[in-house]
Amino acid sequence: MENITENKENIKSAIEFIVQKKYTEAEQYVNEAYQSAKESNDSSIISICLTLNAFLKYSTGETNTQQGIEEGYFMAQKSEDLSALLINEMIKGNINFSENDKNVALIHYNNALKLSAQKDEYNLSDLINTRIKQLQNGMDYSLPTQTDPLVSLVKISRSITALTDIDELLKVIAEETRNAMQADRCTVFLWDKDSNELWSKVALGVENKEIRFPADKGLAGYVVQSGETLNITDAYSDSRFNPEVDKNTGYRTKTILCMPIMNNNHEIIGAFQVLNKIDGIFTKNDEDLLIAIGGSASIALENAQLFDRQLQMYHEQKLLFESFIDTLATSVDARDKITAGHSTRVKLYSSLIADELNFSAKDKNLLEKAATLHDIGKIGIRDSVLQKEGKLTDEEYKHIQEHVRITHNILNKLYMSPDFRIITEMASSHHEKYDGSGYYRHLKGEEITLGGRILAVADVFDAITSKRHYRDKMPIKNVLGIISDGAGSHFDPNLVDTFLKISLDKIISVFLYDTKGEIKNEDLAELKAHNLYDIKNYSLTENLGTKEQHTLDLFNKYYLNLAEGENNEG
Repeated sequence: MENITENKENIKSAIEFIVQKKYTEAEQYVNEAYQSAKESNDSSIISICLTLNAFLKYSTGETNTQQGIEEGYFMAQKSEDLSALLINEMIKGNINFSENDKNVALIHYNNALKLSAQKDEYNLSDLINTRIKQLQNGMDYSLPTQTDPLVSLVKISRSITALTDIDELLKVIAEETRNAMQADRCTVFLWDKDSNELWSKVALGVENKEIRFPADKGLAGYVVQSGETLNITDAYSDSRFNPEVDKNTGYRTKTILCMPIMNNNHEIIGAFQVLNKIDGIFTKNDEDLLIAIGGSASIALENAQLFDRQLQMYHEQKLLFESFIDTLATSVDARDKITAGHSTRVKLYSSLIADELNFSAKDKNLLEKAATLHDIGKIGIRDSVLQKEGKLTDEEYKHIQEHVRITHNILNKLYMSPDFRIITEMASSHHEKYDGSGYYRHLKGEEITLGGRILAVADVFDAITSKRHYRDKMPIKNVLGIISDGAGSHFDPNLVDTFLKISLDKIISVFLYDTKGEIKNEDLAELKAHNLYDIKNYSLTENLGTKEQHTLDLFNKYYLNLAEGENNEG
């Protein structure tokens, strides 16, 4: 395994030196890989070495290299190795390109590109794409590929679809432009027209620090305002250059190419500022190249800005929708203070069940919204019934049952996406029963949405563990009896089982929610180790052991000692 890894690293190094036209160094790595592959009988590496060695001979002036290429191809087919076939096709393309047989070269490059889509362990797709671009644009094979401007153009073009984060996009464009221009530094400024400022997070070698300045200042400001391109061969002899930045950073600016970035409507959206051309000054060809880069960059930047605005709008709409939901729920609490907090606690219990069932974040969010809104229909119930102290008459009970139908009608009038329509179904199903005897549509079994079945358990549990107008909270023994006995008739039995398996610390956290209380650290481990099934069994057992009795007493301490104001109605 170690030899295989080492051989592949040698092949990578050899290809890098071939790209740099350092054939002596490349030959050394090819020979090392070849000798090692022969010892281990690795036909894939042998094939690649035969192909590369033939190309090295061709590149250094030998003419009889066809045999080596064919041997490499034969071995590649025999080993059925995609990487060996890819390199063989690429090398054939290189030789034909060099011989100016462009049509044949293009066939081989395209074959190589198809193979790279399946397997590209030597990262050759960019190199092949560059050669294809050079070939298609009538360029000469002798042009380099590592610093070829077309590589940067390809990468920037890819960023149009690959990147939506504006800061990351600025970094990619700046870095690739710097490479393409063979410059020391590049800054990409965007024009914030609302504040009339130029800004960037990639400037003067400063990372992760946004730089902003007025759009009428500096060379970039001049370019944005005038639309002109500045090609300055001696920065300190130009009156428009501000040397203070160099003084503050210790950097020495020599040559500058500054150009506006324009969108498809020929509107200026920012500026490139490229500093210090390596080995010379910026030429007319550099200006033309920067214009070409700007064409791709402007599309990418505008797309990213549009995505950013849409994302911000989505967050604002989400906050507005959630605040609207909370306002609706609060309006029910305002009708009757003794039921305040019920919808929130039902949401919390439902969320615990959702976690046990491994709900996705999206489905859990929809369930929580349905829980928050499940009693919104009580807005339409008379105060005399809603706030009555004592049991309801049959007529009053029928009237209060109407709150579910009213909930459905209210939510059904809201404009929601198809995904959010399920909120209405869940919220208006919380009084349906598993056996079909519930209300208001008398649904049964899985005719009731899963969310509606979850809300049914959470709603009843909160109702009977909280104080009502006419009674205090029930003893936990009775509560768990009602929940367990309702499995299969009132409740989905699987959800009852799921709920009773939730650990006690999570259940108690909901008990304590309104009072902002906390579980004591010394109690946490014991409560985490037990669930509601345990409490049910302990409650039904006489002569409990010391440990079991302690757990039951501990749970009841938190359950029974809630603040007086923490109440509810189901």
